[in-house]
Amino acid sequence: MTGKLRIVVGADDAGFDYKETLKADLQADDRVAEVIDVGVAEDGHTAYPHIGVAAARKVADGEADRALLVCGTGLGVAISANKVPGIRAVTAHDSFSVERSVMSNDAQVLCMGQRVIGIELARRLASEWLGYRFDPQSASADKVAAIEGYDGHDRFAGAGTAGTDR
Repeated sequence: MTGKLRIVVGADDAGFDYKETLKADLQADDRVAEVIDVGVAEDGHTAYPHIGVAAARKVADGEADRALLVCGTGLGVAISANKVPGIRAVTAHDSFSVERSVMSNDAQVLCMGQRVIGIELARRLASEWLGYRFDPQSASADKVAAIEGYDGHDRFAGAGTAGTDR
């Protein structure tokens, strides 16, 4: 992924205000080709699991490169997004975690909590996040491949290697 990013945004009613601000920032950012909003609308009350899964499916289906989700804590949307096979969603509220989520874990979904961090920090983290790209030749590539292996039909593939460097 070297070109402009296609980003899905979504939030429940507890994250709506931040989502709208972050969406505007993304739309104005030259690194972003497209912003797709999966809700919730201003007057909506869609529960966070539906938003998290809807956004993650767009990424998993190749309609978007990444997703930025907001709920009260960032935890519920992350748990929900991670139910979609092939998705690696994280909740991160600091620069180092945002960086490592992409550089070490190839996470495609960043989740934040409107009740946890201030809007200026959320804006800064979202901007930083856009600048990171996973290197498939990095030392983390084998670990990401191992994570991806658990999305297959054998739920316990690799479980026998726990505690080893494999």
